[in-house]
Amino acid sequence: ADVAYLRSVLPSTTDDAFFDYLATLDASEVTVTAIPEGSVVFPRVPFLQVKGPLLVVQLLETTLLCLVNYASLVATNAARFRLLAGPDVKLMEMGLRRAQGPDGALSASKYSYIGGFDCTSNILAGKLYGIPVRGTIAHSFVMSFRCLEEVQPRDLPPRAGGDPVDLAGLAVSWLERVCDLLQTPPGKANQGELAAFVSYAVTFPCDFQGLLDTYCVRRSGLPNFCAVALALHQLGYQAIGVRLDSGDLAQQSKEIRGVFRACGAHFQVPWFGTIPIAVSNDISEQSLEEFRREGSEIDMIGIGTNLVTCPLQPSLGCVYKLVEVNGSPCLKLTEDEEKMTIPGMKAIYRLYDAAGHPFMDLMALEEEPSPSAGQELGIRVLGQLGETTRVIPSTVEPLHRIYFRNGQVCEPLPSLPEVRTHAQVSLSLLSPAHRRLHEPQPYPVAVTERLHRLFLELRQGS
Repeated sequence: ADVAYLRSVLPSTTDDAFFDYLATLDASEVTVTAIPEGSVVFPRVPFLQVKGPLLVVQLLETTLLCLVNYASLVATNAARFRLLAGPDVKLMEMGLRRAQGPDGALSASKYSYIGGFDCTSNILAGKLYGIPVRGTIAHSFVMSFRCLEEVQPRDLPPRAGGDPVDLAGLAVSWLERVCDLLQTPPGKANQGELAAFVSYAVTFPCDFQGLLDTYCVRRSGLPNFCAVALALHQLGYQAIGVRLDSGDLAQQSKEIRGVFRACGAHFQVPWFGTIPIAVSNDISEQSLEEFRREGSEIDMIGIGTNLVTCPLQPSLGCVYKLVEVNGSPCLKLTEDEEKMTIPGMKAIYRLYDAAGHPFMDLMALEEEPSPSAGQELGIRVLGQLGETTRVIPSTVEPLHRIYFRNGQVCEPLPSLPEVRTHAQVSLSLLSPAHRRLHEPQPYPVAVTERLHRLFLELRQGS
């Protein structure tokens, strides 16, 4: 069917033998070597190499770039958020509604998890990939209630067993006590919001959480939540968190933490002061920097638009270039040195210093002997090709592995959690100077003297 379609759209003068040839294509002669998924990769380093019949490997170009570019971009963006948030704050991907279509949304969920996010609100991604799924109560749920009379059912048995208790009535009595502590009038607390919280708590008593800013955080959302959470505590249950979705999130988180601690101390409920606080609302890298600068009591951050759409860099410029034909290296020439290809099939090595940090990636021709730890190397750094640099690595790591050969996958493919772990380890090994997000020290990529000579010969020959 594919060949028939191509016959219908290609020029009528196309030789019939070409279509007969297309029907015989297969991948049995293709070999793919790559840097393991989840690795940190730097500019100009070939992270994937494909060998095989020219027409076959050329047909793979668009597919491979489509699969790699957006995935790497989102994983990188997620890793930046993780570095800014620090290791202790939970990050939730929630970009399904803003992603570029369902395929983009699923890719964003998968690759943001690799980049360091802890969970996703995309339940299909959870089903397909095993990513932990999380979510919070919605504004629409809170707004759908008007009064406590709408709560059905309203009775909840104590966790330890016994006769059911009217949770709504218990929450009202706690609301009086909470408002007295907070010195806020009980009449200012929205009754529909209280009803929504009670209904949610009756349904999910072990997983109760509150969305605090549907009406007013200080006068309504916070006292209503505390009242229902304390009523649940009286019956043996423990609330699991709150979410903020507007306003000065850092400042509000500190005020809310203060109220939780006050309630915990006053009502002798020790765990109350540690209730997790989650935030959302168009969170960006700048938002996380402000949270860190101002200080906050935020435990979980939900990020959507600025994660899945990657506004700071909307595309990743991975390219797929021909470097060798029939055993003869070839070179694309251009006046822009950064766009020149590095000729020949190559082996890639990561060089580490005595502290265990990678300090340089080295490209060598495939047939060259591998560099050794402790051996002095004469190399040429890209961008400084006119001079030889000498380095002595403490450790040498070959980066490329053969993943596909003779039509078969020949390297065990890691699970998604394994790729995620590898990504976080790769990032942690970078030196702070290379890892910082603002004005990082450029990471050098170099070629061997032999590869540099080949480059010069081909350029002069052209």
